Amino acid sequence: MLVWLNGACGAGKTTAAYALQELLPGSVLFDPELLGPGLRAMLPKERLGEVADVQELAAWRRLVADTAAALLTEVPGPLITPMPLFRREYRDEIFGSLAARRIPVSHFLLRAEDSVLRARMDERAAVEGEASRLRCLRQLPRYRAALRWLSADAHTVDTTMLTPRQTAESLACAVGTGAGRVEIVQTPEPTAETVASGVLLFDELDRVLLVDPTYKPGWEFPGGVVEHGEPPASAGRREVEEELGLHLAGPLRLLVVDWEPPRPPSLGGLRFLFDGGRLGPRQASRVLLPRAELRGWRFVTEQEARSLLPAHRFRRLRRALQARRTGSPLYLEGGEPEDATMRGGRAYEER
Repeated sequence: MLVWLNGACGAGKTTAAYALQELLPGSVLFDPELLGPGLRAMLPKERLGEVADVQELAAWRRLVADTAAALLTEVPGPLITPMPLFRREYRDEIFGSLAARRIPVSHFLLRAEDSVLRARMDERAAVEGEASRLRCLRQLPRYRAALRWLSADAHTVDTTMLTPRQTAESLACAVGTGAGRVEIVQTPEPTAETVASGVLLFDELDRVLLVDPTYKPGWEFPGGVVEHGEPPASAGRREVEEELGLHLAGPLRLLVVDWEPPRPPSLGGLRFLFDGGRLGPRQASRVLLPRAELRGWRFVTEQEARSLLPAHRFRRLRRALQARRTGSPLYLEGGEPEDATMRGGRAYEER
């Protein structure tokens, strides 16, 4: 188990973490910040110059989950992690990767009034120097911008009037009752290439329906992995019913078959996209999301989808919409027709 203590500088994450160790037998402090210096020492300066924060590195986010899993082979746990995490997509990536390893996460937001945060920053600066206070102040806007989703996702503990020991006691009690436990789908990570089916559903304005997974960054089409011996179209219908609560009675029209190349840690495989037709207002009102897997859905235009989907999924969507307009299904490699990838020297390998 991992107990993630989130919050701004001055909220009391680290002091509470040390105190919490005394209250949770077998617990160990896991500080992902220790992974940063190693990456900075190994990565080229050019790559480091492209990011402002170590959390922007995909390698860091991957290492957080990998290191947690490795630590739990050595100690019983739980792991106590005092670490600010203000980007929801990073939360999805890290917590989803932990869930795939069957490592449960309890997420806590330590929150204090601004005046208290600033006073604690000043106290910290007296010990660590002015640079520490300035670094904390620069973090505040990102923290405030994240408060809406943080408050909904994590169990909040107000530390304004609490000592570190009192905060730890409150956290220990919450952990014991299951408060803060992150409900997230626990799909094992694939060990080989997979076959997956997605279904495009449209509204009366021809906008396409996308869903927001809790277990990985970016939006997605309704769909999932084809089970052994299952036809891809049947898998698409099953996934729509499981994810959205909608039963698709009619046939699904194939739009694209896309070979997705391996992009470590992804192993790639075949991706089918089908046309599931239009949803009227009454059907759309019956959409019911599985809370542990999806947090939201919406109809979007092609242009809006560009900003929500990862680049390789958007390429697939763009070609699927083209196939829907022409009525001719397409075979793709890396989101592009085979002739385009051949002319471009397998350009998808560089994307």
